[in-house]
Amino acid sequence: MNIIKLKKENIENSLDLVWAVFQEFESPDYSTDGIEEFRKFISYNSIVEKFDKGELCFWGYIDNGDLTGVIATRGVNHICMLFVKKDYHRRGIAKSLFQTVKEICKKQDNVSKITVNSSPYAVEVYHRLGFVDIDKEQTVNGIRFTPMAYFLK
Repeated sequence: MNIIKLKKENIENSLDLVWAVFQEFESPDYSTDGIEEFRKFISYNSIVEKFDKGELCFWGYIDNGDLTGVIATRGVNHICMLFVKKDYHRRGIAKSLFQTVKEICKKQDNVSKITVNSSPYAVEVYHRLGFVDIDKEQTVNGIRFTPMAYFLK
């Protein structure tokens, strides 16, 4: 078990994992427009462009050579993706990936919180990680989310 910062050559595999997990657990909570909007958001060309510009960073959880979980941040402190394969749920992988981001944020002088726009499915996961709701659930372009924050100490 190992968390690594993902490189450009890992992005396609990461996005395949994200899409598979999204389809199984997230898409039932979204409209057709929301599903399409998410699919566009994670399109390889769009993500790689942002990755190359340094706008997105990815970390992966590797278990026996298999990518089992992914976390991505926009900037340093906004989680824009956190997905774990079904067979690996409830094993602390999301927590470990979040810990990696948290440690990076703690080293930044100007970062006091980590934010996320949580899907309905993941709200309880983020609550268990210590996030609090900072606004009510919203829907934008078919994407349902609850704005949340984790305040660094």
